[in-house]
Amino acid sequence: MAQSFDRHRRLRKSAAMRNLVRENHVRVEDLIYPLFVVEGTGIKNEIPSMPGVYQLSLDTLAEEMKEIVALGIQAVLMFGVPTHKDACGTEAYNDDAITQQAMRLIKEAHPEMIVIADTCLCEYTDHGHCGVIHEGEVVNDETLKLLGQTAVSQAKAGADIIAPSNMMDGFVIAIREALDEAGFEHIPIMSYAVKYASAFYGPFRDAAGSTPQFGDRKSYQMDAANAREGLREAASDVKEGADFLIVKPGLAFMDMVLRLRENFNLPIVAYNVSAEYSMVKAAALNGWIDEERIVMETLVGFKRAGADMIITYHAKDVAKWLAR
Repeated sequence: MAQSFDRHRRLRKSAAMRNLVRENHVRVEDLIYPLFVVEGTGIKNEIPSMPGVYQLSLDTLAEEMKEIVALGIQAVLMFGVPTHKDACGTEAYNDDAITQQAMRLIKEAHPEMIVIADTCLCEYTDHGHCGVIHEGEVVNDETLKLLGQTAVSQAKAGADIIAPSNMMDGFVIAIREALDEAGFEHIPIMSYAVKYASAFYGPFRDAAGSTPQFGDRKSYQMDAANAREGLREAASDVKEGADFLIVKPGLAFMDMVLRLRENFNLPIVAYNVSAEYSMVKAAALNGWIDEERIVMETLVGFKRAGADMIITYHAKDVAKWLAR
């Protein structure tokens, strides 16, 4: 009898066959691991809402970096949690602040490690917002000047990539001009191009101590309902000189990863954010899911959507699974 249907299962018959025809792969080189550094010594505080993720002082950071390097992870994203905070976030652009000290420590011990500096003010301001406040509002252009100063200070400390996450209008060109004027023309900008005002950041704010003390961030981060607006934001960043484009959150807004991939030729980064991590961890700790399979399916989904890199708190676990 003549067959009238296709035999798709021929290419799924064995593990070797499935490996042979697999279209997308997650590699350890694709992973970027976020780190939170704090002042003091002997500190390794597990973040209650993020099991397995820690706030680290410089001495415990040094030990953490040895493990990260041994796992083959090649890039880290730096967040600093200073003791002193003020209205203008001065510790963000203090050359001797905790974040800058951490970056120097990493580059001295592991010069081949790619150090990415999160460039924002929210972790350094006493009000928790991403910019300068005037009459209860975040002031855009005055904030841009401080972001430029912060980027230059981070580059001086050894940052290989500047990653501005503040969502101010014109933040990419302001940082690009500041870097170029300071002699850092070679430092690329990894823009948080499409960053939504999202509930998925809750555990991160525990880690970074960056919860707004009043209001919210909806006047500068994007409305979760909007996709075309994300394309406009990304187009502006490309025009202003961005070298990478980040989508955050990544899993909840994977459609934006695909949209950016289809519209721009720059490297695309998906940020697998804190609540996406915490929900998986909570379910795994309760024995409800197969953590490894869930995480790997999520990450391969980012790759399938078009992400070149993935920022994820799962990075160390994934590196171990891949090595096995």
